[in-house]
Amino acid sequence: MNAVPIFFAAGGGLLANVDPWILTFSLITVAVTIWMGFRSARTSKTASDFFVAGRSVSVGWNASAISGEYLSAASFMGVAGMVMSSGYDALWYPVCYACGYLFLLLFIAGPLRRFGAYTIPDFAEGRFDSPLFRKIAVCFVLFIGFFYTMPQMKGAGTTLAYIFPGMPYWGGVVLVGAVITFNVALGGMKGITLVQAFQYWAKMFAISVPVFVLLAVYGFYNHQIGANAAPGEAAAPVAAQVVERKPLVEKAPKDAAWISPFGPLTTKAVGTAAAALPAEQRAAYLAEHQKPYSLLYTYSLIIALVCGTAGLPHILVRFYTNPDGVAAKRTTMWVMILIGIFYVFPPVFGALGRNLLPELYAAAGAKGTDKIVLELPRILNERYGVLGSILSGITCAGAFAAFMSTFSGLLVSMTGALAHDVYGRILRPESKPQERLVAFKISAVIVGVISIVLGTGVEALQINFMVGQAFAIAAASYFPLLFMSVWWRGMTMTGAATGMLGGGLAALACTSIINLSDLKKVDLAAFWATHPLLRILCEQPAIWTVPLAIGLMIVVSKLTAEKVPGDIRMKMLVLHAPEKLGLKQEYIQEHQAGAGH
Repeated sequence: MNAVPIFFAAGGGLLANVDPWILTFSLITVAVTIWMGFRSARTSKTASDFFVAGRSVSVGWNASAISGEYLSAASFMGVAGMVMSSGYDALWYPVCYACGYLFLLLFIAGPLRRFGAYTIPDFAEGRFDSPLFRKIAVCFVLFIGFFYTMPQMKGAGTTLAYIFPGMPYWGGVVLVGAVITFNVALGGMKGITLVQAFQYWAKMFAISVPVFVLLAVYGFYNHQIGANAAPGEAAAPVAAQVVERKPLVEKAPKDAAWISPFGPLTTKAVGTAAAALPAEQRAAYLAEHQKPYSLLYTYSLIIALVCGTAGLPHILVRFYTNPDGVAAKRTTMWVMILIGIFYVFPPVFGALGRNLLPELYAAAGAKGTDKIVLELPRILNERYGVLGSILSGITCAGAFAAFMSTFSGLLVSMTGALAHDVYGRILRPESKPQERLVAFKISAVIVGVISIVLGTGVEALQINFMVGQAFAIAAASYFPLLFMSVWWRGMTMTGAATGMLGGGLAALACTSIINLSDLKKVDLAAFWATHPLLRILCEQPAIWTVPLAIGLMIVVSKLTAEKVPGDIRMKMLVLHAPEKLGLKQEYIQEHQAGAGH
């Protein structure tokens, strides 16, 4: 590499050989983020500013902020890593991430904003007149939030370990977690809205510019596909030129099919079972089991990602920052456009990585395919000196923006649940707004510390895999609650709570068991080898937990029909009537003005 290394200690040391370009761009991103947080914090004075940004965010700013918050480390780094490791089947992730917003647009965004609350637990209590239901809803904000913070922390640890060769993974998690926690405690929702909007455009620049340069140098996309042709297939004429920097052998591992018609991760369960069989039985077992199990996994993944997007608390709370329901729906439409454009680029990194950096297949954790977006531009240094380091610095800055913006949103969501719902509505409903602001700042620190601790233990897991688990929990808990509560007047609190607890806790238990097993905390290898179907249903549980939640809601609500709220007709009008009729309400303001309920 032609870039001059920086030495932090005499004779090298733990943080030696740091590329100055990569360090510079990363520090600029962090500095701008903190500066914008300070600047925005000056205008964050009231509880409304901290929780819902004063309900005054315009469509353009909010769409950029939601996109910046949603395009996490899983989108920026994880999609490319999974395309590299698993082939095009991994594209189900970005496709379903985007499709989930169609559900939001059609069924949830407008009604949710018209109801007017600070958090989803607010909506849960207001829809069913049940303080008890608020407590249940708060628990799932925390469950989903902590599961979603783990992949962001994995992205932080991977990026910092890449920038500072020799830095331990946990060091990056602690450093980034501390910076973001400080930023959120400083300005709340209003403080991070401007930051997240800026970070979307920073990520868009960081993911697209290196792609165009790499394709111009090493051949365009169809050439990369040709270079990935299986033995015996026709390769593109310039395939040899594309990979001239290293031999074509040992390109991708043999079990990572480039374009297979079935799900990518099923080999984890089916392959484990097949490995325990004699060689002569293995092929027959795979032929019999791989297709149906793969399809089952893929369908379950689709349900988890599409429905989970419509049930993520940190995304849903964003719609309360819009002035009205019409603005919320327009915001959702623009979010679909913005994230759709972004998702064009990560798969290209995955395709290029298969040809140009096959050595990443031999590594795992923070050193494996999850860092392909960061590592790939540096191969340009072999031809053009520091150009690759500059581009790699840009992608590192984008990675910082990715996990910082999403973690900020998650932190605000979980902190809001603790400060507003637990402290302000359950423990001390008579508390003053200023006391709730203090509780917000303290809660931010508590949530940030817990997230850092959890993040230090998941280095061995794939970023997108962990995100899929968070989506599965959201799909089985919040999505049924919101969808059924908004569109079915016959829903009772007992039915909603039973369904949410049944589906949500089942998904939570399954994903926890899988993580403990994969991290070797619990030895279930022999069990999974003999029960591959159970492994799939546990690894990706949405295909049965979502119908379970909805089914329980319907059955129990029918059995407790006498408990339907007496003012349900008025509530359904508030949820669905156009704003011009003047029925839109601000649920929190009404209650704050009342008896302090």
